[in-house]
This record gives sequence, structure tokens and C-alpha cells, in this order.
Amino acid sequence: MDQAATTAPSDWRSRLPEGIRPYFEAAPLAALFLGMSSGFPFAMIGATLSTRLAEDGITKSTVTAFALTFLAYNFKFLWAPIVDNVRLPILYRFGQRRSWLWVIGLFVMAAVFFLGSLDPAADIQMVAIAAILVGVAGATYDIAIDAYRIELLEPRQLGVGSGMSQYGWRIGAAAAGALALVLATRYGWAVGYAVCAVFALPAMIVGLVMGEPARHREPAPIHGPLQAVIAYFSPLAEFLKRQGALVVLLFVLIHKIGDTLANLTLRLLFEDLGFTKDQVAFYDVGVGFIALLVGVFVGGILYAKLGMKRSVLISLVLMAVSNFGFAGLALIGRENWAMASVMAFENFASGIGGVTVVAYLSALCNLRFTATQYALLSALASIAGRFLTGTTAGSLIETMGYVNFYLLTTIIAFPGIILFWFMMRSGLADDSIGDAGIEGPGDARRDGDETMLPGESRGPAAR
Repeated sequence: MDQAATTAPSDWRSRLPEGIRPYFEAAPLAALFLGMSSGFPFAMIGATLSTRLAEDGITKSTVTAFALTFLAYNFKFLWAPIVDNVRLPILYRFGQRRSWLWVIGLFVMAAVFFLGSLDPAADIQMVAIAAILVGVAGATYDIAIDAYRIELLEPRQLGVGSGMSQYGWRIGAAAAGALALVLATRYGWAVGYAVCAVFALPAMIVGLVMGEPARHREPAPIHGPLQAVIAYFSPLAEFLKRQGALVVLLFVLIHKIGDTLANLTLRLLFEDLGFTKDQVAFYDVGVGFIALLVGVFVGGILYAKLGMKRSVLISLVLMAVSNFGFAGLALIGRENWAMASVMAFENFASGIGGVTVVAYLSALCNLRFTATQYALLSALASIAGRFLTGTTAGSLIETMGYVNFYLLTTIIAFPGIILFWFMMRSGLADDSIGDAGIEGPGDARRDGDETMLPGESRGPAAR
């Protein structure tokens, strides 16, 4: 399918308000369905599996040990070069990205079906193996989906497309988790998992309808072990050659630490303040979810109107302010209005940040190494928060109390803000961008107050 044709607005789209119109272009709509398939495997080995294991009388220590199945998502960059470089037999004639979407999509469906067919009470070890398979399959599906999404979207669509992908992820995870519970209650877990396996299909269908992304760059054939080793390390080597690469990687590493540290402890705060489970469900899950959806929508508009740099900086500031709000809640105590306000603002800021930062990470990719570089960047952003902060949050709260702890998380957020501001002022925020974030001939991009003219480029990746 012609890429230009998929993004040109039809008559009915042209009548929509300008802020909403980009969400109805073909590529962002495709990102919605890609996100649905990306989110559902996470639900199958998350709350859904935990509920199933608890229902079968599995001990709490065993249930929590299953959290290790998520490690595949943190380390998926280790095998992402395979998705970038290995040409699948027969299916390759349909394109590198589409062939991997279809094969891994089938692998995810088979893994979910296999997990559902097992009895945890009879063979918990086999269930663990099956859950790991779902984790590996889901993480690999993420690699293929993210690469397809980034290469399908034009640079001007990265913000809106990232927002639509997040909407899809939430829909896929929530719908699959809920559907599995409903079907399991009536027909058993095997049926619930088998039916939920169809959530892998939306991404596969997108590949069929939208075709191979026009921006995709075909990998060179690999001949021999030496070329294989070179191909494996080429994505990292290419990134490190860019001006300010280490500064950018440092930003990716630290920008979420304060936010992650704060969010790890919210349920502890709610419990110690005396909020009931119903109140937590209403204000955190209910009000928070609506605010998140609004934030995702606003994030896409900010990215389109203000450009990459300004929207990312604004989102970083908002996320830091949300941590300050937690300190306020800890000081005020058990007040419904305070909890509602704080959780609404936190999720609104997270929605904006999720869109703008994901779009920025997408723009950092080189189209020749999209799968590997995005997997590496996204893993770097999450690993730091989980492994550097997960072991320290509880002890810090015991030492300094909730108010001072959340004030500390606010302060910890500022190095990321200052570093990105420095990147903006020094030009590194532009120079580090890969060609995934640079318009090709015939397109134009607004980035802040600057307009990218057709054929113009910036950054080492485009030179």
C-alpha cells in the first residue's frame, strides 16, 4: 500500500477538528491495533495468571516468583538483532517486518493456548515453563510490533501514533484480562486462555492490510560468523557514533528514576493513610485511568503542536510535580479530595510523558536497526527504575517518612529535566535523532519553532 495514500485525509477526516484529525489517519489507527496485540500477553502472565494460581491454592511465595517471567521484557534487546537481521524462509518475500509479525504472532497464540491447557495444581513446573514461553513470545512480539510501528509512522505522526499505541496497549491488556476471568468462571481457564489468544491477531492483520512499511530498510545478507557478530553489535555501534550519544543514553537511564521510585510505594502510602480498598479502586484505578486516557490524548496534541523537544521537557516537569503532589497527600492525610486530585494529576502527567518520551525514543532509532535500538532504549529506561530503585524505596520510607521521601523523589527527577534542557540548548537533542525522526523527501516537520524542509536533515544518522 502506498504510504502517502494511507496518511492523506479523506473528505470526512478533513471535516474533523484539527487537533483530532491526526488520530484518524491510517498509520496512527494501525498503531492502536498494534498496541492491542502488544498488551495482551503481559496480562496473561500478570494479574490473570496470579488469580488463576491463587484460585488453585498455589502458595503466595510461588505466585510472586512468577514475576520473574517478566524479565524477558527487560532483556529483549539481547535477541532483538535477530528480528532486525534474520530473513525468515518463504515469508520473507512479504517483507522483513511483516514476516516476523506473522510468525511471532502465531508463536504467541500457541504459547498462550499451551499455558491455558495446563493444570497448575498438577504440574506447577510445567506451568512456569509455559509462562516463560509466553513472556519470551510476548517480548519478541513487542520487538516486532515496535519496529513495525516506528517504520510505519511518519516523523510528524510519532506523537499521535505513540498515544494510539498506548491506548491499544491498555485496551488489549484490560480486555484480555477481563475476558479471561469471565470465560474462566463459566467454561474453565483453558477456554479463557484459548479465546484470549485471538488478541494476537490485530497486529497480524495490520501487517496484512498496511503492507511492509515504506520507511523500512532491508538488512544486508549475513555470510559467516564474523558478519553475524558485526551485525549483532552494529546497532549499538551506530548509536555511539552520534554526537552526544553518551549524554542521551544517560538521560534515558535516569529520567524515570524519580517517577518509578514514587510509584513503587503508592499502595503502601494508601494503606498507611487508611484508605479502603474501595477508595483505592475508585480514585487510583477509576479516576486515574480516565485521567491517563486524557493525558495520552493531550500528549499527542502537544507533540504535534509544540514539537518533540518542548513537549518532552513539559512532560518531564509535570511528572516531577506529580511526585511533589504525593508529598502533599502524605502531609494532608486521608482526604478523598486530596487523593482524587493527586491521582488524577499523576496519571494525566504519566499519560503525557508516556506519549512524548516514547515518541522521542522512537525518533532516536536508525531505520536500519529499528527493532534493536528501540528495544535497547526502552529496556534501558525501565531497567534503571526497577533495579536501581526497587530495593531502596522501603528502607528510605522507614528512614525519612513519606513526606520527605516524596520530596526526595521530586528532587531526583530534576537531573533528568536539567539534562534534557541542556540537550536542547546544546543541540544534542537534535543531533542525536536517528532517521526515524527525520522527514524524507516530500515531507515537512515542525519541531518547536523550526520547520524541516523537504529533503533537509539533521543528525549524524542522516548525513
